[in-house]
Amino acid sequence: MSSDQSSTGGQSATLPPLTREIDLTPIQRKTARRSVAGSAIGNAIEWFDYGIYGYLAIYVSQLFFTFSENQGGALALILTFATFAVSFLVRPLGGIVLGPLGDRIGRQKVLVFTIIMISLSTAAIGLLPSFDSIGFAAPILLILLRMLQGFSAGGEYAGAAIFMSEHAPDDKRGFFGSFLEFGTLAGASAAAILCTTLAFIVGDDGMLEGWWRLPFLLTLPLGLVALWMRRHLSESETFVDDAQQPGEKQSAIGALVSLLKNYPMQVLKLFGFVILINVAFYLVLTYMPTYLSTTLDQSTAESTFSLVVIQLLMMAVIVPFGALSDRIGRKPQLIAASIGFTVFSVPAVMLIQTGSLVAQIAGLGILGLFLVMIISTISSTLPALFPTAVRYSGFAIGYNISTAIFGGTAASANTWLIDQTGNVLIPGFYLAGAGLIGLISVLTFKETAGRSLRGNVIPGSDDSERVAAGEHLVGKVNR
Repeated sequence: MSSDQSSTGGQSATLPPLTREIDLTPIQRKTARRSVAGSAIGNAIEWFDYGIYGYLAIYVSQLFFTFSENQGGALALILTFATFAVSFLVRPLGGIVLGPLGDRIGRQKVLVFTIIMISLSTAAIGLLPSFDSIGFAAPILLILLRMLQGFSAGGEYAGAAIFMSEHAPDDKRGFFGSFLEFGTLAGASAAAILCTTLAFIVGDDGMLEGWWRLPFLLTLPLGLVALWMRRHLSESETFVDDAQQPGEKQSAIGALVSLLKNYPMQVLKLFGFVILINVAFYLVLTYMPTYLSTTLDQSTAESTFSLVVIQLLMMAVIVPFGALSDRIGRKPQLIAASIGFTVFSVPAVMLIQTGSLVAQIAGLGILGLFLVMIISTISSTLPALFPTAVRYSGFAIGYNISTAIFGGTAASANTWLIDQTGNVLIPGFYLAGAGLIGLISVLTFKETAGRSLRGNVIPGSDDSERVAAGEHLVGKVNR
């Protein structure tokens, strides 16, 4: 097999045009905006759901995992975060089922299903009785609902990122993709602001008496809005063109087999980089409030204030960073962020530990800067690792297996490690290790800024032919 064949999984394909037209028609602009909005709102709801669980973990631990008067504290918190991790352990199953299905029947249909399931399962958590009311049935029901959330989320983020990227202009995919991650931060920030405000108004006693339910229940009306938006979206030309190609179409299982047979290295590259994405995201934006309250003895409201400030600043710069990746390329930005986490994570956590509010915000700001550099580009970078026919499968499976192992377990692993070692710098070392793994993965990526996603060629694998034909590519010098 030639090198060209190996880069495309052994499939012959006519090379797609490098980019779509920069100047879109009014209808194309409207379609692109609707696609981005429909993808982003679902993503915002997903991260709102995960965020509120993280911010309410202190109350969840007392309501569902304090099995006796003498049991609680660190053990209850570890069980709470272990339940948080359960949903991540189910996500690969969702990716294995929903990813190939999205390649087979279309992205839009799967995205409608995922938003329904995520919204219903999250709202149902807000209706659960506590352990004092129904005993062990309470944590069991909580775990089952978290598993349903995880299965749905296994197809949600990958589908949203792919749907957006296939609708966006090739030369502005970083810009458009950053709005999807803007939705991620908006959902996480909304969760932080709502939970912090509630805790401030009603206090810890009020939250335990029932106000903890409100954030979960709000997911239902939000989900209805997202469902209405997604039902009116259409498939991308990229997917439609591929679906109309002659030949027998693969089943969902066939697409999965094709992915693992022809593109194992692409899955492995994505897997390694997603370790950094998830460890950084969940430690910085989900676990940090609990870390601050347990290591610095801050109240729930105090421990989330600094984080809310950082999230709002990240929202302000995420779109410019996404647009920057269209001009300079994805790799330089991702390499810089990976090095940043590797070198500066421990010093940043040391700043957070000083107890000074200014130093705390500075430490969180360092981590937030590197995080926003990464997440501003991931929804434009990761879909471009795969050709169209297996794009949803590859993204969903690689992303969710990595997330299950390293993302969902990050909070409980750090809680346990701190409890066992007494070393409060554990999150810094954890982030530094993830940064090194992410850096190694990014160095193996092909530059895909400005490259077309059409056809069954891995974007960026045909750069030498493009340059030889006289085309200008981001990150390439014509000779």
